[in-house]
Formats: sequence, structure tokens, C-alpha cells
Amino acid sequence: MSLSEKIFQAGVVGAGGAGFPTHVKASSKPEIILANGAECEPLIHKDYELMINFPEKIVRGMELVLESTSAKKGFFGIKSKNAKAIEEIKKHFSNGKIEIAELGDFYPSGDEYELVYSATKRLIPPAGIPLDVGCVVNNVETFFNVANSEEGKPVTEKFVCVTGAVKNPSSFFAPIGISFRELITHAGGTTTKDFGIFVGGVMMGNLTFDLDEVVTKTTTGLIILPKDHYLIKRKNQPEQNWHRIGKSACDQCSYCTEFCPRYLLGYEVQPHKVMRSLGFSKTGSGVWNQMAELCCSCGLCTLYSCPEDLYPKEACDKAKREMKSEGIKFTQTKPVKVHPIKEGRRVPLKQLINKLRLQDYNVHTPFNKNTPETSSVKILLKQHIGEAAVPKVKIGDKVKKNDMIGEVSNGKLGANIHASISGTVSQVTNEYIRINK
Repeated sequence: MSLSEKIFQAGVVGAGGAGFPTHVKASSKPEIILANGAECEPLIHKDYELMINFPEKIVRGMELVLESTSAKKGFFGIKSKNAKAIEEIKKHFSNGKIEIAELGDFYPSGDEYELVYSATKRLIPPAGIPLDVGCVVNNVETFFNVANSEEGKPVTEKFVCVTGAVKNPSSFFAPIGISFRELITHAGGTTTKDFGIFVGGVMMGNLTFDLDEVVTKTTTGLIILPKDHYLIKRKNQPEQNWHRIGKSACDQCSYCTEFCPRYLLGYEVQPHKVMRSLGFSKTGSGVWNQMAELCCSCGLCTLYSCPEDLYPKEACDKAKREMKSEGIKFTQTKPVKVHPIKEGRRVPLKQLINKLRLQDYNVHTPFNKNTPETSSVKILLKQHIGEAAVPKVKIGDKVKKNDMIGEVSNGKLGANIHASISGTVSQVTNEYIRINK
């Protein structure tokens, strides 16, 4: 069985982003493989903990993909400040093909367009993917899971970071399908009575107040903040408020564009022009919406650069939805050329944390070897890009941890799903399977 087939059987998907099925990347033919260990979301430190505690397995995963794809070179993108992670990872280099690409402590250094440029000086074409310039990018945890797949171990656990207003900020492995409530309990409980949870980060993640939501293959961490925190107040508003305020208050200063990471790389992303699509200029949204096509939704414009505390990122999200529904596709015709002042407009992570009023929560999240206990898991059948997995079990079936309980239909893009605990199947729907211990 090829590595790609083993990865497919194990249900490995991108662990740090949208969950693209990894077997597709492992069967491609790139020149360069990149491991994304940048981890630029404020307060999230789980990749760092994974690299210092499991460096050998992560490097092994990189080596397997290098061999499978016949790529010539591999780079680990790690921030210079994470010297211990660099040291531990480098100890396991053995084939002469892998190097460290040291990154600055800026946001968003983990964006794959930024990482590819930092490591290789190659610029991905507008709306393109890394493979267009001979590169494949995977998160470091994805490589950890690739190494496990070579040993026949499917993805049944997620390495997560739980931090913010909790008693014991920490990083640990958690069964897929476990509830957020149980993760927070494992981190000692909260230090505040009323709180919200940012899932995946305060910049690009989602805000929830539902403790019964569950861990998936793409859950990177939970940030718990008091309900009266600035970020929760900003995020917890009806969408129409964001756009109504933007329509009335945007003065077209263009700071959102001037600090946009994609704009500074040479892409035609201009959030200040997208703001015009909200309806305060004579020209309609059909013109200005197009300036959102290449936005990476990093949130820097909304949460850092706008002096009026408006919502240009959310305006870009709205514009992209409208363009998609109308079948409009913007194509950049100008060549991609890095802005001459790009380096001078980088946003230091520490400065961003201060701006977001998070400095009191910027703490170490050490690895906890203990796994949270649970009596029941709710395992979603769609935790990845592509089609949902099809249930292979029925109510009353006995399953063991690692058993396949959902599989991809023939020829479909997707990922297999496995039991994260041993027990009895108590619910089967088109959306999830519940297992009771």
C-alpha cells in the first residue's frame, strides 16, 4: 500500500486549517514540501508544544512525504523566537533535504502565501495554491498524523490548546468528538462565571457560547474570555450591525488596505474599496466586491488596522459570498509584485496582543500527558473539505477505538472517520455518529 493510500485509510486531513484531505497532497509531484509551524494566532501554542515533545515523529512524517512525492527539498517554517522547537526538530534531520526556514514573530506569518514566500521567495499566483509554484504545505500536526498513518494508526485524537480564562492553560490530546465542556474541565475549569469561547483563535476562529460543541480534526484550540471582554463584545453582534456601522462611519482612510498582508505581497486585495460595496458610493457592489476575491480572512484589518473599529474583513466575507452566488470571478491581471514597504508594515504579534487586550492571557500552555475522560463522543461525519463520510455502523453496534465508522464514497473527495473511544453506537444521522463508552 502506498503512503497516499495509508493516509487515506487513516483519515488524515489538514490539522491546522480547513481540513483538506492529505492523501491528495501526498500523491502530488511538488519540488518543495513545507511544514507550517508558524502558529501565529495570538495565545495558541499547541504546535510549539507538539514540536518540542514529538519532534522525531513530525520529522518522520515530513520524510515520508518527501519520499512519496519525490520532492527535492523540505522546509520547516518556525518562528526564530521558538528556539527550543527549532533545536528539537533539527536533531532529527537525517537525509540532507530538510532545512529550517526561520520566521519573524509577525501576524500572519502562518498564512501559506506568506510561508511559501518567506521560505522560497516564490509568489503563488492570484487565487492559486502552493502547488502552482511547486510547493505543498502541511501543518506540523498533519505530519505527525502522516507518521501515525504509516504505522496503521488512524486519526482519533486531536492535539489542542485550551487557554485564556482557565485555571490551568495547557495543551493535550483529546478524543475527537469530545465536548468543549470536558476540555475546559480538563484545563481546571474557568476563572470567570460568564464567558465566551473562541474556537481556533480570536483572529480567524469562531465565537461560541455552546459548551456542547465538539472537537473535530481541525480544532486547534479554545480561548476562553470573559463575556464582557472587548473581543467578545465586538464579535457578538448581528452581522447587519457590522455593515450598517461600516456604511455610516468608513472615511476611506485605506489603513485596512495598507496593512493587508496579501496586498503587501502584491495581490489586488483592497478592503477599503470593498467597504464601498456597503452602499455609500454611487458605484455598486458589483464593482467593489471584486477587491475581496483574494482576501485570506486573517482579520488584521478589522482587529488591528482600522482606526474606527469597523469590520472590513466581514465586508470582504460578505462580498465573496455575493460574488459566488452571482457566479462572478475576479481575475487579477497585474503581475504579483511585493510592495516595497512590506517589511516595514509587518505587525508584531506582541503589538497585536496588546491591541486586542489579551496580554494578561498570553501565558505558557505546557503539554499535559493526561487525556480528558469522556463517557460519550459525538463524531461529525464532515470534518474536512469535500463530501461528508457515509456511516458504516448502525445503532447498537459495538465498536472499538480506531474502527472505521464512516467512509468516503468511491471517487469522492473526503476523509474516512474512525471511532475515538470503544463503546456502543447510540445515534447515527447524516451529520454525526454518537458512541457511548
